[in-house]
Amino acid sequence: MSIQVAVRLPEELVRFIDQLVADGRASSRAAAVSQALQRERRRELAARDAAILAGGPSDDLDGLAEHVAALPLDDLD
Repeated sequence: MSIQVAVRLPEELVRFIDQLVADGRASSRAAAVSQALQRERRRELAARDAAILAGGPSDDLDGLAEHVAALPLDDLD
């Protein structure tokens, strides 16, 4: 499902988007904007994950990791 949203963009961004469409790198203006927002969302999530990992190791899941490490993997053939 998609929802139509009206936004105002600076002229230079609209020219950039139109060039993406003209070059075939996006199928439409909406697709170009959607791709950019999805990329930004992935960047935000990666930055959040990096911040979590930078906090150092956490022993919250140590028990689960030990349990999973001991599981046999012979059923994966």
